[in-house]
Amino acid sequence: MTGTQHLSPEQKEQTRHGGRLFPLKKYITTLSDLHPLVPAHWHEEAELTLITEGSCTYQIHLETYEAETGDILFLPPTILHSVSVSFGKQMRSDTYVFHMGFLGADSADICAVRYLVPITRQDLILPFLIKKEHPAYDRMLNIFRQINKAYENELPGRELIIKSLLLQAIGILIPYAKESAVHAHGDDEYTSKLKQVLEYIGEHYTEELTISQLSKLCFFSEYHFMRFFKKYTGTSCLEYIKNMRLEQAARLFSQGKSNILEVSLSSGFSNLSYFYREFKKKYGMTPKKFIEEKPDREQFSPMQYQ
Repeated sequence: MTGTQHLSPEQKEQTRHGGRLFPLKKYITTLSDLHPLVPAHWHEEAELTLITEGSCTYQIHLETYEAETGDILFLPPTILHSVSVSFGKQMRSDTYVFHMGFLGADSADICAVRYLVPITRQDLILPFLIKKEHPAYDRMLNIFRQINKAYENELPGRELIIKSLLLQAIGILIPYAKESAVHAHGDDEYTSKLKQVLEYIGEHYTEELTISQLSKLCFFSEYHFMRFFKKYTGTSCLEYIKNMRLEQAARLFSQGKSNILEVSLSSGFSNLSYFYREFKKKYGMTPKKFIEEKPDREQFSPMQYQ
């Protein structure tokens, strides 16, 4: 079961991870100098990730976590998160993205009421990062390996096996959970502001955007806004917008668009020479060469699904 999918640039993802009956999908993420960042985003599904190579920095709910080969991460639904690597470094990971409803969060039994719904609402917070020294690590790694094996096996029954394994994983982490409002009010307020800005950028990145304009969404000064954005996303606001526009341009070229001026304008670039320069810097070739060679989209997307 293989294939590729380029994720939408909107930070509240519109992507459906899996089908309605089996809302689960596996992604392989590769970050390097070519693609050093998975931008800050959130979605309705939870994530279970194993870092298979290298090291990276996660920003989860405004907190920084350093992850390395072998580390496991569990991210609940709707939590704001990003992943990045520093220059010269790389990271590869396997991630299962799944809807909590698949596990029974929509049911009315004790499992849903006591555990699954509170996890979904972030009233019950499981550990985000499980390192090798964590008491649950060995069992979680074994669960992840079993999920991988079942996912690759397309025989009837694999859905039941994966569902039971994910429930086991949550059950293993429950003793280490923290209850109720573990996040400070200020953090929740900052998260809300950042989500608002990211949503606005996702909806308006093809238009002219200024720091003055975006800072007003948060009621921050421009100086405070720039520091705030860099601290919690790992990149400057202007770099973030530029990267989003470049990825949109590459996506349009890969879909068969060949009018460079039209693509640059529809991606938010008003200066063609600037677009040429930044596109070549990011992708290692001019837009014209990109169109001619029609490179494999996998090479230019950090996240692929299996």
